[in-house]
Amino acid sequence: MTNQPPTSPPDRPSPPSSRAAVGLAPDAPTATPDPGTTADAPVAADSAPADPPSLLRNRSYVLLMTGLTAESLGAGVALFAVPLVAYGLTGSVVQAGVVAAVGQVGALLATLPAGVVADRVDRRRLVVGAATVGALLWTTVAVAAGTGSLTAWHLAAVLFGASVVGALVDPATSGAFRSVVPVPQLPTALAAAQGRDAVASLLAGPLGGALYAVAHAVPLAGAAIGHAATAVCTWLVREPLNGDVEAARATRPLAALREGLRFVWSVPLFRALLGLFVVINVAFGSLMVGINLELVRTGTAPVLIGLVDLAVGVGVLVGAVLAPRLVARVRAGALVVAALGVLAAGSVVMAVLESYAAYLAVLPVALLLVPAVNAGLSGYAAAVTPPQLQGRLASVLGLTGLAAGPLVPLVGSGLLERFGLGTALAVLAGLLVVTVAVLSTVRSLWRVGTPDTWADDAAALAASGTVPCAAPAEPGPSPSGR
Repeated sequence: MTNQPPTSPPDRPSPPSSRAAVGLAPDAPTATPDPGTTADAPVAADSAPADPPSLLRNRSYVLLMTGLTAESLGAGVALFAVPLVAYGLTGSVVQAGVVAAVGQVGALLATLPAGVVADRVDRRRLVVGAATVGALLWTTVAVAAGTGSLTAWHLAAVLFGASVVGALVDPATSGAFRSVVPVPQLPTALAAAQGRDAVASLLAGPLGGALYAVAHAVPLAGAAIGHAATAVCTWLVREPLNGDVEAARATRPLAALREGLRFVWSVPLFRALLGLFVVINVAFGSLMVGINLELVRTGTAPVLIGLVDLAVGVGVLVGAVLAPRLVARVRAGALVVAALGVLAAGSVVMAVLESYAAYLAVLPVALLLVPAVNAGLSGYAAAVTPPQLQGRLASVLGLTGLAAGPLVPLVGSGLLERFGLGTALAVLAGLLVVTVAVLSTVRSLWRVGTPDTWADDAAALAASGTVPCAAPAEPGPSPSGR
């Protein structure tokens, strides 16, 4: 069930459809630049071999991806059920939206401090500890639902805590991901992560609907299992997932946070896209919330509602397959404008037709190019950012989705309750069209080219004095690619 925008994965927490999220920091762990560089050298320099071994032979990469895949599927199944459970507990679409919004507030409050934490502590221990807490939180919800003692406040509190867990895990896995993947394989790894979330979306909707029909507690237990898998798989990774953190700890946390914010704000592209992507995420996420809550209110079978997420997953999965080729051949700026134009056009079509069949037919096409946008922008952002700022980069840019999180269920359910589905879809589709039109006027976006030009952009950024002095480099993967 979609109660959040097209911008990021659990456990932030977001439903399966939100894997289609649009932003600078996608669901996949953000790739970081070559750690052997300094502020005076292009941070995207390719120091790894041209043809490292297959990622499938990279034990650490496979372990991390296995854990994150299990978490994506488990949380997706659980979060499909959350709006249904919330509606059953409250009997009101607005109150159900409030429950979901409370859950999103945790990530919004924690995401910036979490980026600082990820750059200052052992990332393996951080991921293992946070994921373990997430598993315990979701277990309490599953047990309470199974015994008939679950309340709306209990559900909201767990969603709040789980979103804080996600805020801690996301920047930590961003840095960890880069530590085990050679630079030449980053585009492939990012596309694979997009495909991972797309497969989770394909399975989570129908599986969540089927499990919810068995018992309300069963899909909620999926998130607990997924978090436990992430904790175990991350613990089994052998090599360090970040470098010497003593230098980072020498800087006071508030000073470190200001440094990260100052860097992101100093890059014109980041500064422009942060606000625009929040609006895009609110508009499309609210549109999906309106559609799904209307289906719930009109008595649509949970399995049929799950097919809406299945349609989203199909579009994102096919898009993830196409993403590496598109990013390599099409200038990123032009690709972003074209992709979001297609998303806006699809939203207009759904608003005009306003039918279940239209949703299933249009959503895969509307979201087809979103994985390429996420892979291209996240790759570019990482390529021009120094290693010591990667955790803070991930958390700051992640605000494009998280800032929209609390608003999405409130806007979607509020418009639906006040004006009905037709007007709600028309308003939100119109907002998308206007925002994409404004996005197309951002000059710095049009200047972003294909990946072979990103090293030059990194060098230019370093020469401009924007990049802070480099800290000791984080460990990169060995030439063998492990």
